[in-house]
Amino acid sequence: MVDHGIEHDHVLPDGTTVHVRPIRPDDRERLLAMWERTSERSRRARFLGPFLLTPQNVGRFTDLDPSTQFAVVATLGRGEDERVVAVARYARYEDEPTHAEFAALVEDAEQGRGIGTALVRRIAHAALEAGVETLTGEILADNARMLNLVRDVGLSYRSEREDVGGGSIVRADLGLELSENFLQVVAEDERQAAEAALRRFFHPDRVAVVGASRDRRAIGGLVFDNLLRGGFQGVVYPVNRSSDAVQGVAAYPSLSDCPAVPDLVIVCVPAEHVGDVVDEAGGLGVKAVCIVSAGFSEAGAEGQQRQVDLMARARGHGLRIVGPNCMGLMNAGDEVRMNGTFSRTFPDAGRLAFSSQSGALGLAVLDHAQDLGLGISTFVSVGNKADISGNDLLLYWERDPDTDVVLLYLESFGNPRKFSRIARRISREKPIVAVKSGRTSAGVRAASSHTAAISSGDVAVDALFRQTGVIRTDTLEELFDVAALLSSQPLPAGRRVAILTNAGGPGILAADACESNGLEVPTLGDATREELLTFLPAEAGVNNPVDMIASASAEGYGRALRVLGNADEVDAVLVIFIPAGTTDTGDVATALTEARRDLPADVPVISVFMSARGVPAELAEARIPSFAFPEDAARALGRVARYADWRARPLGAVVTPEGVDPDRARAVVEAALASAAAGGDGSGKRLLGRAHASEVTDAPATEGGTATWLAAAEAEAVLDAYGVTLARSRVVATASEGADVQAAFGTPVAVKVAAPIHKTDVGGIRLGLGSPAEVAEAIEDITASLEQAGMAEHAGAFLVQEMVDGGVEMVVGVSSDPSFGPIVMTGMGGTLVELLRDVSVRITPLTDVDVDDMLDQLRMKPLLTGFRGSDPADVGALKDLLHRINAMVEDLPEIAELDLNPVFVLPEGQGVVAVDVRMRVAAP
Repeated sequence: MVDHGIEHDHVLPDGTTVHVRPIRPDDRERLLAMWERTSERSRRARFLGPFLLTPQNVGRFTDLDPSTQFAVVATLGRGEDERVVAVARYARYEDEPTHAEFAALVEDAEQGRGIGTALVRRIAHAALEAGVETLTGEILADNARMLNLVRDVGLSYRSEREDVGGGSIVRADLGLELSENFLQVVAEDERQAAEAALRRFFHPDRVAVVGASRDRRAIGGLVFDNLLRGGFQGVVYPVNRSSDAVQGVAAYPSLSDCPAVPDLVIVCVPAEHVGDVVDEAGGLGVKAVCIVSAGFSEAGAEGQQRQVDLMARARGHGLRIVGPNCMGLMNAGDEVRMNGTFSRTFPDAGRLAFSSQSGALGLAVLDHAQDLGLGISTFVSVGNKADISGNDLLLYWERDPDTDVVLLYLESFGNPRKFSRIARRISREKPIVAVKSGRTSAGVRAASSHTAAISSGDVAVDALFRQTGVIRTDTLEELFDVAALLSSQPLPAGRRVAILTNAGGPGILAADACESNGLEVPTLGDATREELLTFLPAEAGVNNPVDMIASASAEGYGRALRVLGNADEVDAVLVIFIPAGTTDTGDVATALTEARRDLPADVPVISVFMSARGVPAELAEARIPSFAFPEDAARALGRVARYADWRARPLGAVVTPEGVDPDRARAVVEAALASAAAGGDGSGKRLLGRAHASEVTDAPATEGGTATWLAAAEAEAVLDAYGVTLARSRVVATASEGADVQAAFGTPVAVKVAAPIHKTDVGGIRLGLGSPAEVAEAIEDITASLEQAGMAEHAGAFLVQEMVDGGVEMVVGVSSDPSFGPIVMTGMGGTLVELLRDVSVRITPLTDVDVDDMLDQLRMKPLLTGFRGSDPADVGALKDLLHRINAMVEDLPEIAELDLNPVFVLPEGQGVVAVDVRMRVAAP
């Protein structure tokens, strides 16, 4: 269940923030103070007539019965200065508990800012979690703002008008199902809020540098000097309390002394003074502050507390912060030209936006972009990300008319699931290229299930990027290679590459590199080869690569490029030139530039000029990217081609499987957690019995932090509730009971220790037992093995399971990552799963496209489709299983780990059967 006691800061459509929290009994005085600031018109609109809030009746609105009522307030200020500026509440109808009345009141000075919408959404969410299906509000017909609110909140809306006395009332019903439309409305509000907030940072008219110094080598002096030198189109105020002038410009002792209120404040003072600067800025109405100063969460416990205090001050004023501990921000556009960083490098205006989580790395990035001639639109060093994050920047760049490509350097994710939602949407229109540090397994946690061991660490990041279309590069150099290609050439329509060269060796290297990066080097068609032979020498190679030999002329390059670029069997052309003979590099570049104009708009052309002179100026002017070596070009083109494939695919949809019973599964999980929280030892009913819903429906709530492995019967019950087919089995306590089960089944069986451990490691499994005597002997042998291994506590229960013959042995599992949420894995199963690692991983929720992609990624996929004459496996049933597991972990966030290994995918039409099950649950 959602904890509605959680407080949070909500970003409003104008980019500022308010603090939203549940109402408390100590809000009585704050609510009365808000009442005094509220007009008679607003009071009448809230209460549908005259009403007076007094010290005698205010408790009705602050002291609530949590079983029937819930209210939230929006506040500004902090501590003793905190003031309530809005309130919303719902109250259930006594005779209809799925129906509740709602109302909201916003003080006049704060109306029209979206606060009421935020509070109504918050109480709607709380009501939904409490079992309410419909919220009803009675609204005066002339209360246009409230009527607009209920229409625009995103929930299904139904209304009817009723004449009462001398006026009219509109009865508005809000359905609380969270539809796709609601999510889209909320997402668009979120995007607009980020855009409004960041526009203040990127398009200010007046910038104040607090800590501006006469010493250009000091950070404050360098930032101020860069603003002046960079050609900022607005006004810059140097703020220095001990100098009358800074670098020839009149200075001001404080922000309050500046001639006008700044739109953006850049702070370069010692950490202990930053909070006071933020308070002064907030008091003046400044809504954008960039804090370059260090000494916050990166500087130990004291710095962490300083950052907490800083954000409390910022939230009290509703302002936004970039940083702290960052290098600043830039807008290179000609209409702004703002270098608000301590980097001396200020690239030209361009179409690339860049966010760096490392300030020092940001300096190197700007230098490299300048060297490559890549212009930028905007640049941000986010530092500690105390407020403005990479997700906010993505939302801003989503519709920024000055940005075509987004580049990211990431060290960590603050909210990966939000990143996934935003990036998946943006990547459909604008490519996102990212370098994520921390690829190694040094920090990967020890894991007790196959799935957790494989999917932890960087694997989850790869899955996230693959699902969202983000182009991941291994190095910054590769990032700029990809950026150069994306910013200058169209996306290829396919993966077929023609290679044009004047030397055989580089052509072969290019062909190898292309195929290594998922590209194809097709044989050219007869018509294409015949046309090439009309002007190339007889010694030339006209297959693919096309080797024009060392004597190739500039004219020959141009003609060959025209032929290849217009060939139906070619999606992209890679041109390689090595200076040889008398052919001039500049002439070749000119010929390529002229030929490029005659090619289809959707055929990218990239070049490799292996010359000490570097890239010819003609290519840069024509926006044909050039690389130092064929391998670099092929790597960049391969990444872009994969992105083009992703973008061309449908988004897919989350499949809702038939025949699932979430309530029955939840009852089992909650009962197990309740038993664990109460100190249960896993014996008795939890271990041996079938966990039926009738036995566990009234289980007490669990305490936070509780976790437990489910007994075999419990895990089977959860899976059964989601329609997952399991091999027929029984849990027994003794050898004689096991013998009786085999006799009843009448088929060969396996015997396993019924404990959540890796059974093979401790000799806890026996297979192919065809008689009661063999089963009894196996149970006695396993008991002895467990005792010898010092694990006698697991010898109290054994699973007797029907053997499954045939099919492809797979694994399906789940691991819940604390940052990424549930991660689903599938691939080659069995005891060697961690060694072979032929698996694919995705982050939930999975779409049908995600599931298809997971299976396509597996090296062992031919085993599923019929390898060397074998029957095709039931791939449709395997996909259905993945959709059911996806639905289960989305419904039950308590599932922390799950291993189904092996899962036998039977021949086509016969389904799938899970054989071994391990499931761990934890209070979310």
